[in-house]
Amino acid sequence: MANKHLLQRRSLLKAIVGTAGVTLAGTTLSTPGRASTWGEIDDRATLIDVDLCTGCGACVTACRGRNLASIPHPVHPYPRPYPAWVRSSDWSDRTDEISRLTPYNWIFIQSCTITVKGVEKRVFLPRRCLHCTNPQCVTLCSTGSLRQSQEGAVYINRATCMGDGPCERACPWGIPQRQGGVGPYLNFAPKYLGNGQTFKCDYCQSLLAAGENPACVAACPQGAMRTGPRNDIVLQAKALAEKRGGDIFGLKENGGTNTIYVSTVLFRDIEANMLRQGQVGVGMPSLRPAGASMDKENSLLRAVLLAPAAGAALAGLRMWREKQMRRKP
Repeated sequence: MANKHLLQRRSLLKAIVGTAGVTLAGTTLSTPGRASTWGEIDDRATLIDVDLCTGCGACVTACRGRNLASIPHPVHPYPRPYPAWVRSSDWSDRTDEISRLTPYNWIFIQSCTITVKGVEKRVFLPRRCLHCTNPQCVTLCSTGSLRQSQEGAVYINRATCMGDGPCERACPWGIPQRQGGVGPYLNFAPKYLGNGQTFKCDYCQSLLAAGENPACVAACPQGAMRTGPRNDIVLQAKALAEKRGGDIFGLKENGGTNTIYVSTVLFRDIEANMLRQGQVGVGMPSLRPAGASMDKENSLLRAVLLAPAAGAALAGLRMWREKQMRRKP
C-alpha cells in the first residue's frame, strides 16, 4: 500500500531546505513503500450528519463483520510486562463489548440526552478514529508501524507493532486500544520489549484505495455518513452548518481530521451533557477542541534549524562593524 508523506515531515523538510536556500519544486522524495512529489495527496474524508443518526448500530455491526475475525487472541498465560508497574491490557474475554472502543471494537455509538429550546432529544454520534490530516501518532510511533495512506487512512502495520504505547499517549482522544499477549514482541524479548499490539479503525484503507466506501459508511441506512475528497466534504459541512445554524467538529481540531461531524446542537453542549451523563472516559472519547498538537514541535524545529543561519548573520554584522570602526581616524 502506498504510504502518504506526513505533513509534519513536510514541515521538517521545508524548514531544512528553506534554511539551505534550496528549491523543492519537482523534487521526488520517498517514504517507505512509495516515491512521490509534493501535491499528490488526495485525502478522502467522511461527513457524519449527527442530525440523521438514529443510533441503530448498523455501522458497528458492519465494522465488526469486516474486522473482528482478523484480530488475534492471546494464548494464556502470556508474559507480563516488565517492570511490574507497566499496565497490561486484556480484552480477549470481552470481545462482544460494543459500548466503547476496545482492541476488538473499533467504532461505537456515543450518545446523550440533551434539552434544546425546551425540548428533550437524544443525540447519537458514531465514534472511531478521526484520521487526522497531520497525525502525531504516526510521527511518534517508535517502530514506524503507524502509517498514513495516500487517501488519508491512518492504519497500523501489525507485522511490526510492539504495543509500546506512543500512539496511545499522543492521541488527544485516546483512540488506539492495546491488547496484550499478541504481536511480534512475543518472538523477541517479551518481558522487556513491547507490550502486545494496539488496534483501531483503519478507515477500511483497502476499500478506500479501491475507490469504495468504508464498511461503516456503506452500511448506514439513514445516509448519515458520506465520503468524498476532503475539500468537497468541508464545503458540504459548511453549507449544512450554515443552512441549519449548526456546528462543525473535525474541521480544525488537532490540525484538521478526515472525519467531520455536523450537528444543529453545538458540540460544546453535547460534550457537556456527555460528561454529566458519564459518557466520556477511557475508550469513550471526548469532543474537546484539541489544538494542532504538532504546531509547537514544528515551530521549535524551524527555530533550531534557523539558528545557525541567524548566528552566522550576526557574526558577519559584527565583523563588518569592527572593520568600519578600525577605518575611523
